[in-house]
Amino acid sequence: MEVFILVVSLVFTMNGDKGKLFSVDDLTGKSTPLFYKKRYELQDEVKASFILMEKEALKSGVQLEIFSDYRSYEHQKRIWTRKYNRFLKDGMTPQDAISKIIEYSTIPGTSRHHWGTDVDVIDGNMERPKGDVLNEIHFEGKGVYSKLKKWMDERASEFGFCLVYTDDESRKGFKYEPWHYTYEPISREMLKAYLKIDIRTFLKKDRLTGSEYFTDAFMNQYVKNNILDINPDVKN
Repeated sequence: MEVFILVVSLVFTMNGDKGKLFSVDDLTGKSTPLFYKKRYELQDEVKASFILMEKEALKSGVQLEIFSDYRSYEHQKRIWTRKYNRFLKDGMTPQDAISKIIEYSTIPGTSRHHWGTDVDVIDGNMERPKGDVLNEIHFEGKGVYSKLKKWMDERASEFGFCLVYTDDESRKGFKYEPWHYTYEPISREMLKAYLKIDIRTFLKKDRLTGSEYFTDAFMNQYVKNNILDINPDVKN
């Protein structure tokens, strides 16, 4: 398995439209993000499309504000470790702690935010609600970000952005995230490349906290539900 990781880290996958190459480090948040620019930590094409969408949304009184964009492996690892240790302290078993974390948070190395293609968006024109800003109640009904959500539902696809984790009741994996959008023209290709990585060996080699509980059965289920059970528009 160690040989597999060495080989795959040297293999690049082609983005057919742009001729762009993605390494394993690019796909797992370990590369130095040289293609990110000031203000928006996104790939250049994604940034350009987001800015166009931002300008258009302003015409309807919606100020698109990125709450989260690129996230490195180390950043995601800090989130993971903090939650894991807190849940263990609360009396959970390691397996229960892992299950609780992956309701909303990804395992480091598996986040779409590693790719510089995904954004969590809120409306900068609205006063931020107290507590958890990224809560679905703020995006639905008469929630503070309901106008933003309506605009994104109607217009985001014109700029290449699609919701990732929908409210489809048959969908498994991560819960509904009405704030999380991906730039589909690039992220679709990155997902295809990502699926070629032996992620369990990658994580165990890094000695991620709790990775000793990542059995083959768990990882197969995680990939099936959390990585692949997403909006069909962003993977087919």
